[in-house]
Amino acid sequence: MVICFYTIPSFNQFFKEAWDVLSSDDEARIRDWVGDFGWFGPFLIVLAMIAQMFLLVVPTLLLMIVSVLAYGPVWGSLISMAALFTASTFGYAIGTFVSSEFIKRILGEKTLNKVSSFVRDYGFWAVAITRFNPFLSNDAISFVTGVLKMNYWKFVAATLLGIIPVVVLLALFGKNTDTLKSGLLWGSIASVLILGIYIWWDKKIRSK
Repeated sequence: MVICFYTIPSFNQFFKEAWDVLSSDDEARIRDWVGDFGWFGPFLIVLAMIAQMFLLVVPTLLLMIVSVLAYGPVWGSLISMAALFTASTFGYAIGTFVSSEFIKRILGEKTLNKVSSFVRDYGFWAVAITRFNPFLSNDAISFVTGVLKMNYWKFVAATLLGIIPVVVLLALFGKNTDTLKSGLLWGSIASVLILGIYIWWDKKIRSK
């Protein structure tokens, strides 16, 4: 993709235009740009959600906001849910079928060790709480659960449990960019507090 970006003018122009539009916070402009893709628009968001696992300059939160602004609170939330679930499964599959060394090159050794320790300690709930908070690394948790060979259906259940509250927040606060960002921010803060209390309680029980 990097080679294409610097060697194919149309490829370069598309990504520059996409970044300019999607980061503009102009709801009408975003809606029109994504709407121009017609039936392929939702699939483009799903593909972008997968691609952002390797292109760190494209945050998951931005794609979720774009989806809601382009397709409305209900359909946009459902498309975001499908995109997150597809990207999560894709990341899990990569972690399952490639070596841990490859994942280490993507995430970095420090991140891999921290997330691995988190997943080993809290398993199901580590995945669920990470999915609920779009500011946490959804990509890392998907890769690592695959590397650690977590049961796939357990992974799916935790992923859905974490995604569904996000979808509800998107539907409730997706009227405009400001309310959407505020809703996701407060939801993320609440999830971090719940996680912190849970870890504190768990460590207290273990120490006894």
